[in-house]
Amino acid sequence: MKNTNRISDAIRENKTAIGVHVASADICFYEMAGSMGYDYIWIDTEHSAMTLPMVLSGVAAANAGGSSVIVRLAKNDPILAKPVLDMGVQGIVFPMVNTAAEAEMAVKSCIYPPLGNRGFGPLRASWYGEVPTREYMDTADKTILKMIQIEHVDAVKNLPEILKVEGIDVIICGPMDLSASIGKAGQMDDPEVVDLFETIAEACKTAKIPFGTSIGWNPKLFEYWLSKGVSCISMGDPVGYFREMGIKVLKDYRGK
Repeated sequence: MKNTNRISDAIRENKTAIGVHVASADICFYEMAGSMGYDYIWIDTEHSAMTLPMVLSGVAAANAGGSSVIVRLAKNDPILAKPVLDMGVQGIVFPMVNTAAEAEMAVKSCIYPPLGNRGFGPLRASWYGEVPTREYMDTADKTILKMIQIEHVDAVKNLPEILKVEGIDVIICGPMDLSASIGKAGQMDDPEVVDLFETIAEACKTAKIPFGTSIGWNPKLFEYWLSKGVSCISMGDPVGYFREMGIKVLKDYRGK
């Protein structure tokens, strides 16, 4: 497979891959993020209007720019995973996984039979047939990151069992939904919320499963997760960065 997986590289080298979120039809954002040096781009289809052709364009542009790509599905569904896998992504994020059974379903949707249930038709993923079928299938099963998002208090309670599911490559903490699940949406400094973060980090370390997180524009939270030893972390998006810089420009100008 021609595109290197920079998250996998970070895991192997005990480093942290830095990413950014993009959900836009403008391929320039994806290509630019790569040229800027982002290790990966998180393309979101859960909270965006992204269509499959938009995602495919983003994947190709991001890879061309030098970044790896992970795509968050709208929900944990093998049918939704299938076309995204065939685009040649480096990883898939399965949202709101709360049980071991749900985690197992997610993992199997990324693996060909007999161990999984992924259908065959890789298209761009096999470089349009350039990579021999058996070689692609063996490589894909081992290298595409199966990333399970823990974003509900029930998932944290079930995390010991979830972490026993064979094939999980990375656990992703979803701080906002996780905090909302205990009635404290966005209260990232609340002791109960922080305790959930700590539980996730420690459980993953004990199980020797890499973990990461995905956040909006929040430098303090970014530093917190770095201190926990995440393997991957993505912060912000074009809208958020435009807003932050726009507010600063207006404040600086009108303050004179």
